[in-house]
Amino acid sequence: MSDFVNEFWHWYVVVIVLVSIIGCAVLLWAQSLHRPASNKVESTGHVWDETLQEYNNPLPRWWMWMFYLTVVFSLVYLALYPGLGHFRGALGWTSAGQHEAEVAKVDAQVKPLFDKYQQMDLRAVAADAEALEMGKRLYLTYCMQCHGSDARGAKGFPNLADKDWQWGGEPERIKETILGGRYGVMPEHSQLGEETIRNIATYVRSLSGLPGDPARVAKGREAFNASDCTACHGPDGKGNQMLGAPNLTDKIWLYGGSEATIVETITKGRNNQMPAWQEFLGEGKVHLLAAYVYSLSNTPERR
Repeated sequence: MSDFVNEFWHWYVVVIVLVSIIGCAVLLWAQSLHRPASNKVESTGHVWDETLQEYNNPLPRWWMWMFYLTVVFSLVYLALYPGLGHFRGALGWTSAGQHEAEVAKVDAQVKPLFDKYQQMDLRAVAADAEALEMGKRLYLTYCMQCHGSDARGAKGFPNLADKDWQWGGEPERIKETILGGRYGVMPEHSQLGEETIRNIATYVRSLSGLPGDPARVAKGREAFNASDCTACHGPDGKGNQMLGAPNLTDKIWLYGGSEATIVETITKGRNNQMPAWQEFLGEGKVHLLAAYVYSLSNTPERR
């Protein structure tokens, strides 16, 4: 009802609901008064499947009183719970309030366990089997939609099971990423022109050992160093984790390593966002989640 800005809608809902319930009661009462003119049971003339007929027998009393009971129940329910426009009900119940109460109850039960692990170093948490199982459940609930159930990612979503990290793979950096999120931007460079972009793409592919026309590689190296590519990826193409700029010298590609894909990336740019989870999950859960993600590419001695 919060979307209804006019009082008309409040009273519209109230009238419709109450008239419907009372109308059902009146209809039931009117039908219960009907009795056949004689004790002879007659057909109403409605026939289905050749022999299935409807007779004029009145409703059984137990059935009729059950209907009356549902009407009474509806009125009592609407008096106690929301259902009549803006009226919140005598009990003041809301779905949001119930959710908050349930969350608070669960948090009170698990908080000591989260506090225990939060006081531990992330590497120590990553070596704890029970903590990893909790972290895995958190991952499968909140992270697998983007990074996959095996954490190997997909096009545009990083693989968390290798040792290639765009923003840093130290436990503290992983936790920082999950808590605050990340926003990576590769600006478009369409102003360089199609030929120059193809040369740069060929050069970028050569950095990770992929084959390319030597003449294009040489021209691409010159254009790469002359443009602002080095400002993010460095003169050696090894990237900058402080900026989230990928390493171009390995064989790992977030969107693909074909010439066409790299040309598309340079021409149109890329925008990637990792949402922040601090407010939604809280630091205790993120601590466990970060330890689990760290363990995917590191195998500390288990306790």
